[in-house]
Amino acid sequence: MTASTRNGTTERGSVDQPPVVERITVALIPKAAADLQRLQDSTSLSKTDLVNRAITLYALIDAEQSAGRDVLIKDNESGEINRLLFL
Repeated sequence: MTASTRNGTTERGSVDQPPVVERITVALIPKAAADLQRLQDSTSLSKTDLVNRAITLYALIDAEQSAGRDVLIKDNESGEINRLLFL
């Protein structure tokens, strides 16, 4: 069962699939397109899932940096710690 909402999005009545909230079209640069394909191949996740996760991760990093916190990545073998910085 499918119903249209006032903003033009589609809601599905199925409990198996969440409603589609918003659709966008994105033009990816070649490196981003290749990275997306590599991630899809290595994770078996859909492009939609990968993009949703990327946006959620970016929002987390942005919130932490806006709060004055550092986001760190640690190499468990060498112990080297690097600060992740998005400008």
